[in-house]
Amino acid sequence: MSHRDPLIKTEIPGKKSKRVLSKDKKYTSSSYIKEYPLVVERGEGAVVVDVDGNRFLDMMAGIAVNITGYSHPKVVKAVKEQSDKFFHMCSTDFYYPSFANLAERLTKITPISGDKSVFFNNSGAEAVETAIKLARYHTKRTNIIAFHGAFHGRTIGALSLTASKPKQRRYFGPLMPNVYHVPYGYCYRCVYNLKYKSCGIFCAEAIEKVLCETLLSPDEIAAVFVEPILGEGGYVVPPAEFHQKLREFTSQHGILLVADEIQSGMGRTGKFLAIEHFGVEPDVVLLAKGLASGLPLGAVIAKKKFMSWESGTHGSTFGGNPVSCEASLATLDLLEDGLMANAAKIGAYLLSKLKKLQKTHPLIGDVRGIGLMIGVELVTDRKTRQPASRIVSEIVNNAFRKGLLLLSCGESVIRFAPPLVVDRDFVDKSIDIFSEVLSLKAKEMRG
Repeated sequence: MSHRDPLIKTEIPGKKSKRVLSKDKKYTSSSYIKEYPLVVERGEGAVVVDVDGNRFLDMMAGIAVNITGYSHPKVVKAVKEQSDKFFHMCSTDFYYPSFANLAERLTKITPISGDKSVFFNNSGAEAVETAIKLARYHTKRTNIIAFHGAFHGRTIGALSLTASKPKQRRYFGPLMPNVYHVPYGYCYRCVYNLKYKSCGIFCAEAIEKVLCETLLSPDEIAAVFVEPILGEGGYVVPPAEFHQKLREFTSQHGILLVADEIQSGMGRTGKFLAIEHFGVEPDVVLLAKGLASGLPLGAVIAKKKFMSWESGTHGSTFGGNPVSCEASLATLDLLEDGLMANAAKIGAYLLSKLKKLQKTHPLIGDVRGIGLMIGVELVTDRKTRQPASRIVSEIVNNAFRKGLLLLSCGESVIRFAPPLVVDRDFVDKSIDIFSEVLSLKAKEMRG
């Protein structure tokens, strides 16, 4: 058996894992989400080994974070070399080469025309907070538009934009005021019961035709925050016209269009940003997750004319940490040297395999995605499209016990977002396990 094959040699969880689980339960916050009892010891490429020696194929990459795989030698080398020099120098007050080098690199690779500026954070939520402040400061307006199903983070400002699950917001109010939500371009479950293309992409026009007719004027809106592909809301790929109409509306009224690429960016869709697939240029781009291959780093990239706030208006002690910056520079090298192209090629192969699986597994209602960002929506009935929420959790946990790491999103969607280093053989092995788990579940349901 190859070291790249799944291998389950103990009960799940094993003895060593159970000791960690017990200590974790005793000493850590109950707010943490624990999908299944995976206790990681090490990883290589897209394979994870737990503390009991069990080996798993990783189709979730730490929630789309480990884009270069686990401990890629080039990223490790960059981290070690910087660690030998120094760990920290507050980027708000001082200078160091990797900070400036990464800012330059991101302005060159981000597809926004004209001069651009970068602000570094520690995480995606912080990047969202920064963009909220940036939009309000620049436009001198207060209202923000976001979408149903969106996940932008859990800090209070970001949480105010998030509309993914009620429990993420419950008891934390009052949240930030002047935030309005409208439906996303989710054609498989259109809230207006319309059909693409005869719908006229009404979901994209709802801001103007509903909100602006009843609640607020366009000249009071600072920004529209949108995920090019809805992440936690179900890996939803909207029609291209959805983003194009948003761009038309925001441009017409001097509203900043903010593309939250925290999960969809960094080459995951085969292009540096997912928004590129829709023929749209945003004003502001948010990056995090895979930006430094797993080290904490977020970034806000905007047209220079929009990042016009004066010195001291916003800052960060740790944002743009030199170790994270060097990891990010190595990550960008790897993306441009082949990983981005691999995401497009292997992503197309994975999508075709999943669509083929859909033909033989009635539980699969919809398969959608771009590159290595693919969602498989499970339903109990294809005609009614009744979400199979409970079944999704069972499928994910059963796959884990057979050596495949998956995660759910949305109401009944399984996401496929592996490291960008995967190949066809990895996909084939993963699909075999997924298909087996689906078949076993279908047999159980038949009684």
